Amino acid sequence: MTTDQVPSEVRPVVRVGAPTERRNPLSADLDLMPTRDMLTVINEADRRAPAAVAEVLDEIAAAVDLAVTALRTGRRVHYFGAGTSGRLGALDAVELIPTFNSPRHWFCAHLAGGQDAMWQAVEDAEDNHRLGSAEATECVAAGDVVVGLAASGRTPYVLGALAASRARQAATVLLCANPDADAARDVDVFIGVDTGPEVVTGSTRMKAGTAQKLVLNAFSTAVMVRLGRVYSNLMIDVVATNAKLRGRMITILVEATGCSEELCRQALNAADGDLKTALVSLVSGADVTKARAALARSGDQVRGAIALLAT
Repeated sequence: MTTDQVPSEVRPVVRVGAPTERRNPLSADLDLMPTRDMLTVINEADRRAPAAVAEVLDEIAAAVDLAVTALRTGRRVHYFGAGTSGRLGALDAVELIPTFNSPRHWFCAHLAGGQDAMWQAVEDAEDNHRLGSAEATECVAAGDVVVGLAASGRTPYVLGALAASRARQAATVLLCANPDADAARDVDVFIGVDTGPEVVTGSTRMKAGTAQKLVLNAFSTAVMVRLGRVYSNLMIDVVATNAKLRGRMITILVEATGCSEELCRQALNAADGDLKTALVSLVSGADVTKARAALARSGDQVRGAIALLAT
């Protein structure tokens, strides 16, 4: 090799031994299968994801309790991830705002490589331990909850963020698809979802990603329920950003109270479009002013406000 053929920089190479990197014997002939058979193999593998999530519900519950405590005391929840894992964290965080009217600062998503990484791979970003550490040091405070998202359980950017967060006295959670991840001993809550090898070896956008999405859905939804943003199974903090959602607010009032659509419209108008105030007013029989005051006294909890008005 001549001098001008020598690479100017030798990039590090890491061989990962996580379950997500192993070959799946059931898909060894994937490229030879008829399309329908290929889809059957993928579908059958996908069924493992919800079953694997069912095995870690205790750990998810522990993470929910940490997050509820943090948010009730004015702290925040952070997601740190790379690639598919990071994008799923960003998706979960952003969807909480229109679904539950979650304050924007409650859930903060951090993606290795920054916002550009949402749309395209950013070279070597996930391998940067110092970057994860620096981001966490800049934005994580004591009492926050930091959830690391890493399919393999070893992503340097994520582990850097978790280490720095621990140093800042934040609670830490690691969600991965490697039940034997070494980092399990370094976090407060470890959620190791055993999804096994992927249909396409190493493609963690498949089963591992599906399981992470299921866990994040369950985690953040349970947090919102515990914080009173759901009444029965109804989204009472929904933000009416379009005609469909404005119609849904009327439907929620009708289903929650048993009142007529017209009466629900009147109550919502009287409450200046505030669904919770209208709901408390209709259920308790109190006027809008008293309903709003009861909500303020109960910490914006519908059932608490109704109980106050009943005494």
